[in-house]
Amino acid sequence: MPVQFKHRKTGAPLVPACVKEAANTLLPAQAWQAIAEQHRQRAEKWTTPYRARRAARQMHPIYDFLFIYYRNKPSQLEAWHPGLGIGLQEAPLGDTYKSKHYSCQNGITRLDPALMTDSTRHRMEMVERLCQAVKERPPAFGCFGMHEWAMVYQGDANGEVRHGERLPLRLSQQATDAYVRSRPIQCTHFDAFRFFSPGAKAFNRIQPSKDSRIENEQCGCLHTNMDLYKLAAQCMPWIGSELLWQCFHFAVGARQLDMQA
Repeated sequence: MPVQFKHRKTGAPLVPACVKEAANTLLPAQAWQAIAEQHRQRAEKWTTPYRARRAARQMHPIYDFLFIYYRNKPSQLEAWHPGLGIGLQEAPLGDTYKSKHYSCQNGITRLDPALMTDSTRHRMEMVERLCQAVKERPPAFGCFGMHEWAMVYQGDANGEVRHGERLPLRLSQQATDAYVRSRPIQCTHFDAFRFFSPGAKAFNRIQPSKDSRIENEQCGCLHTNMDLYKLAAQCMPWIGSELLWQCFHFAVGARQLDMQA
């Protein structure tokens, strides 16, 4: 049975409902260290090339977005965390298993929900609300990636195309502008809409805002799906690295499709 962490006096849950607590599992040092190393190796297939490009002052127009825009450090993706309910033998508190998240008793290190701050709990509850709203809302599949076209509509103040030096347009600026004007845009994602060229915002069916995410986000949106990685990172280390990795890998595929637009 999953471990149920509750307040000693009130009996209220110490962790948000969105955090699934694993069965009370104990991993010997050899076992968890092997898992942590396997996780690091798969993460480094992405983080090592990124660090090399950054050192050379180069940028990949597709993949580096996941490390720059989302602000989850490569080292944070590489570090392995077990998630709630899993104890680690011979895992000292330190750089990875910080004392603000973990406690160690009788040689066993575990995430300690009693250490979760009110601000962290609130943030995770907001993540849960957003994900639940997206899950319950019917998907909209009619945007056809037009947000990317709207971002380059008419270029910038100097007539330059956003990211054009790394990823040039497949059509001329005139043909791109004409297509943007030819059809309504149906972008529901504020963090895409806010990068629209000023002249393109009026073409959008709605005007999303930061405060209307709960009302507008929907699961047919590439950026909403990509943002699962951001939301997972905001819930670390409590949800565990396996879910974070799944969200990162999913975001890679969504980013590829996004830039194909």
